[in-house]
Amino acid sequence: MSLVSIIDWYDPKVTRVSHARFGVVLGEDKKKFKTHSGETVRLIDLLEEGLKRSMDKLKEKERDKVLTAEELKAAQTSVAYGCIKYADLSHNQLNDYLFSFDKMLDDRGNTAAYLLYAFTRIRSIARLASINEEVLQKAAQETKIILDHEKEWKLGQCILRFPEILQKILDDLLLHTLCDYIYELATTFTEFYDSYYCVNMWRMLLCEAVAAIMAKTFDILGIKPVQIM
Repeated sequence: MSLVSIIDWYDPKVTRVSHARFGVVLGEDKKKFKTHSGETVRLIDLLEEGLKRSMDKLKEKERDKVLTAEELKAAQTSVAYGCIKYADLSHNQLNDYLFSFDKMLDDRGNTAAYLLYAFTRIRSIARLASINEEVLQKAAQETKIILDHEKEWKLGQCILRFPEILQKILDDLLLHTLCDYIYELATTFTEFYDSYYCVNMWRMLLCEAVAAIMAKTFDILGIKPVQIM
């Protein structure tokens, strides 16, 4: 698209155009991120290194012994590309940040690896209970949500904050707020799940709500999750 066509197309009443600043990406030596030869790191090299390291991580967890070749490849791609994107977006983009493959591939803490594993775990709950999407949708219309316990109430409150978070990132374009929220949601869900075995339908619906929010967040961040990992 030429500059002239962009100007002809742009309507300030319809389309918002904002400049989003981004800090400097630093290596673990706290200097501008470059290769050992001093050259700027190419994106293709970064992605290929991510693929190699994510596969090493999956094999370390022996996922290659339980996943099909196709599932393993999908998980490798999801983790590699997701972690690289999330490493950028989970930091305040106005500040510099340290780039570390080891940290971004860690399945503990606020990383895409942790969130992707959490998502597959949540999705597996309904699958293992043999509850399909049609049953969940019908239950959502007919089932009364009962939040009697502390962890249920905490999770419910966290779920209800999602629209507020979306509005905030629309206003300031700082996506790390969304990353912080989805990490909080995932850890809050873990507290809930570890406290109460999800046997009641309203608890299954809470699980589904968390999974739906995580799926939408991944979509916003450009991360492609998988159902099995």
